[in-house]
Amino acid sequence: FPAMIRDWRRVFGQGELSFYWVQLANFMGCREMPAESNWAELREAQRLTLDRIGHGDMAVIIDIGEAEDIHPKNKQDVGRRLALCALAQDYGRADVAASGPMPRRALARGGRVLVRFQSDAGGLALRGGDRLEGFALAGADRVFHWAEATIEGRDAVVLRADAVPEPRWIRYAWADNPRANLVGGNGLPASPF
Repeated sequence: FPAMIRDWRRVFGQGELSFYWVQLANFMGCREMPAESNWAELREAQRLTLDRIGHGDMAVIIDIGEAEDIHPKNKQDVGRRLALCALAQDYGRADVAASGPMPRRALARGGRVLVRFQSDAGGLALRGGDRLEGFALAGADRVFHWAEATIEGRDAVVLRADAVPEPRWIRYAWADNPRANLVGGNGLPASPF
């Protein structure tokens, strides 16, 4: 994906041409337990592209997909989220947060994991329900279990899972069609990772 972006910029003679994309939406059936997902791996490749190219951004739509339709019908919100990217990056609108929370780093200590997110989305919030959903932890065996997750301060989530006393791996919204409800203060969803 990064090579394609660089090539298009080269072909069009636009070395720093802004490039925006839409992360794959939630699609297909929901699973009760954490599982492997090719769809989630593609989303992760899209997210990692953010760190590999300049002048680009990604609209996260993990909250507006449809289980039965690979192309969500809600094009207005998709377009609005892409427009936020352009307003923030191309038009210099400092008052616009282009995306929801993106993970930045994690620290495991004493059976818990502290995950820090970027803070320009207006802090962290819970959308719907009474608890955060979608976080999973695994130990060295890479067997994932749902984690209890709580927001701490403006930019962090604390995770723990009784079944994982020494966590080494973290996932969020890692499924074809995940249950995930972490958003920024701007209402935009956190990116799966």
